[in-house]
Amino acid sequence: MGRAVTVATCALNQWALDFEGNLERISRSIDIAKSRGARYRLGPELEICGYGCSDHYYESDTLLHSFQVLAKLLESPATQDIICDVGMPVLHRSVRYNCRVIFLNKKILLIRPKISLANAGNYRELRWFTPWNKARHVEEYFLPRIIQEVTGQETVPFGDAVLATKDTCLGTEMCEELWAPNSPHIEMGLDGVEIFTNSSGSHHVLRKAHTRVDLVNSATAKNGGIYILANQKGCDGDRLYYDGCAMISMNGETVAQGSQFSLDDVEVLVATLDLEDVRSYRAEISSRNLAASKVNPYPRVKVNFALSCSDDVAVPTCMPIQWRHHSPEEEISLGPACWLWDYLRRSKQAGFLLPLSGGIDSSATACIVYSMCHQVCLAVKNGNADVLADVRRIVNDETYVPEDPREFCKRVFTTCYMASENSSQDTCNRAKLLAEQIGSYHINLNIDAAVKAIVGIFSMVTGRTPHFSVYGGSSRENLALQNVQARIRMVLAYLFAQLTLWTRGMPGGLLVLGSANVDESLRGYLTKYDCSSADINPIGGISKTDLKNFIQYCIENFQLTALRSIMSAPPTAELEPLVDGQLAQTDEEDMGMTYAELSIYGKLRKIAKAGPYSMFCKLINMWKEICTPREVASKVKHFFRMYSINRHKMTTLTPSYHAENYSPDDNRFDLRPFLYNTTWSWQFRCIDKQVNAL
Repeated sequence: MGRAVTVATCALNQWALDFEGNLERISRSIDIAKSRGARYRLGPELEICGYGCSDHYYESDTLLHSFQVLAKLLESPATQDIICDVGMPVLHRSVRYNCRVIFLNKKILLIRPKISLANAGNYRELRWFTPWNKARHVEEYFLPRIIQEVTGQETVPFGDAVLATKDTCLGTEMCEELWAPNSPHIEMGLDGVEIFTNSSGSHHVLRKAHTRVDLVNSATAKNGGIYILANQKGCDGDRLYYDGCAMISMNGETVAQGSQFSLDDVEVLVATLDLEDVRSYRAEISSRNLAASKVNPYPRVKVNFALSCSDDVAVPTCMPIQWRHHSPEEEISLGPACWLWDYLRRSKQAGFLLPLSGGIDSSATACIVYSMCHQVCLAVKNGNADVLADVRRIVNDETYVPEDPREFCKRVFTTCYMASENSSQDTCNRAKLLAEQIGSYHINLNIDAAVKAIVGIFSMVTGRTPHFSVYGGSSRENLALQNVQARIRMVLAYLFAQLTLWTRGMPGGLLVLGSANVDESLRGYLTKYDCSSADINPIGGISKTDLKNFIQYCIENFQLTALRSIMSAPPTAELEPLVDGQLAQTDEEDMGMTYAELSIYGKLRKIAKAGPYSMFCKLINMWKEICTPREVASKVKHFFRMYSINRHKMTTLTPSYHAENYSPDDNRFDLRPFLYNTTWSWQFRCIDKQVNAL
């Protein structure tokens, strides 16, 4: 009867400008889709060149190499008898567009440019592309010769159109268009489109996955239809981790779910669905049918091809499933771990080095590396040949097979406790015990000789010797002496990262991991160019509150009992002298605010777009049970003073895994000045007037 259609979508671990690797992964996904009976295959956004090319989109080379890859795909026997939908940049009449190129049997059917561009947060698509603003309009696109020679076509349709096959109608959306208030699938559905496709470049943020799933399911709940979503996965060269979650939905219910985090470079979902289920679902929605009678029709590109077979009565179709979401703690365990693995293998380094202080932040970072080792061993056990090949190259052993996460951890992870006269024995013991339990190669060293040498040079030149405040020194002296310790640790971290493997008779160098959390960065509670300065930071976008919950998760799931004492200890920098052998310095006392308060300030500043006055107005209601308006005013002023004084530190912030929407990352997510008038005189005066009125 021709009613059961078999379609495929995928999540691919593409890499910006890795045209060779990207082509291989695209081809592999098409092979898998065909082998499972699919007649249509959808891939991620800009999959040919990789989504994160940034200003490389300006280069004609990026366009040229994308067309070269397209030519290879068109020529490939694997792409015969299956509609292939791939993403790449295209220059049309001297304007660059983010496009889908849809082809079948060496013929391009349609080039569909993106209509709504993502331009908020981490996205800058309007910098490189222009949206297609001609609704339901199609023009002729003159193909480059390299493609003409393969297809025999001189021109192809370019614009806002849909595909009409022998048995159904398909319409295209691209990433942001699903999130827009006037999504194309609404009008397309009213015009009879039964299958909607969405190629995405959507990155991971904690607690975001359910929003994407809800949007996909709601797209067909009101209007009926089949919705197919593809997404990129992995680290394609920057701070983002694209989290897969390819899915297929029908009539408001999920029928196929891809993984959110995995080390598989290619993941393909295939579903067989009954078109009559769409038609019967729509038939009883009278409001939809009334609206459909008035809709402006889309141009249709006729395709002499069917997604179904003529004799398909006995073909089984897919049933709805319940989407399984990860908890935030699982997301922290898996997302940054996969990001670290991609960074390690693609940077061609031999492992990681982490200054392990025995506190929550560096311990959480160590646990993420340990989780990565778990994921690697699991992938190899499940037969992932790509992961095994990467492992063998990293450890420089062609026969090695990782089976025990602790044993693999010892090969690729070095931890280093850098003690000073201000360090307690407790933190030393905690770091050592955690290193033993995760299996890292652990180093204990003392930095006092280096600190004394640096301070000695200063004293010799100036004739003055600075002292800590507990010994009568000023606050300037106290801070300078803390910073010397912190910065020496950074220098030593890089020295040991370069030469530790050399001392062990092993090749290669190590990537230095940072471990400043998002709240400390926001407040500026770190020394510029200390151990927060590293190659990459897997927790730089995660709050202290979430990290504490993650530590508890690791105690329960990885049986890391050393974390219990780390959890119960007060956070401290251990840069000031001990008093009777005990800590005299804690983070929250130093900062003048709690980590819980910092999270609230961060969300109000970034997500709620609140300046000092608006933040005060919101907090006097939020905190009315615990603070007077004058106390709230004092807290808000203190936060903004400290934030603005320290904002310059964000310009040198270590590249961090993006996990929170209130991240202060200065690179491209949170664009602010770094030289402020830190008195905030006008703003604070407005607060004072309101306090007096209250």
